[in-house]
Amino acid sequence: MNGNVRIVIADDHPVFLQGLRQIIELEPGLEVVGEAGDGNSALDTIQIYRPGIVILDIEMPRLDGLAVARRLREQKVSLEIILLTVHREESLLSHALALGIKGYVLKDSAVTDIVSCINAVSRGEYYTSPALTTYLVNRSRQAERPRGSRPGLLDLTPTERHVLRLIADYKTSREIAEDLGISRRTVETHRTNICQKLEIHGSHALMKFALEHKSRLI
Repeated sequence: MNGNVRIVIADDHPVFLQGLRQIIELEPGLEVVGEAGDGNSALDTIQIYRPGIVILDIEMPRLDGLAVARRLREQKVSLEIILLTVHREESLLSHALALGIKGYVLKDSAVTDIVSCINAVSRGEYYTSPALTTYLVNRSRQAERPRGSRPGLLDLTPTERHVLRLIADYKTSREIAEDLGISRRTVETHRTNICQKLEIHGSHALMKFALEHKSRLI
């Protein structure tokens, strides 16, 4: 259809790629015109289909997503780039921004974030997954915390505090996922983020913290 945003997706996990394609194509005005499973194939597919947007997994064989983005910029290909990643490092985000990349989506939340990201970059705006933004803000706050002080519940998002409350109720990740209507993988991501923010290590330490602070997790 005329006026559709033409999109190429490059990811070396076929199941994830197909799932992402289905989500995107449910949105009116978005059309996936090509797919690729590695960086070199992505460049070839982009040359063939000339999309307005390319979605690149950072970790791909042959050429990774950042290397593909760099090639596209060197070749002055006119399109917007969205990166998919499991990483939250600020250095990667800074590298992406230096390449003029407007979209940065965490794979854990791609199902809910990708359409919003596509729409944003189509308007010339920048977009990062909300979970990544929250992570970077919290990390910045931790860096500013007075030396010797410990992170606490205020460093967690409302969702993370809710997950912690359910952990204090001795619920498994599967049970928490059912209670919150999210995937078990997303629960595990929340658990990992909580541990990172609280600077604790291991499931036993997380349970101990949850039990000690249960009365404040209402």
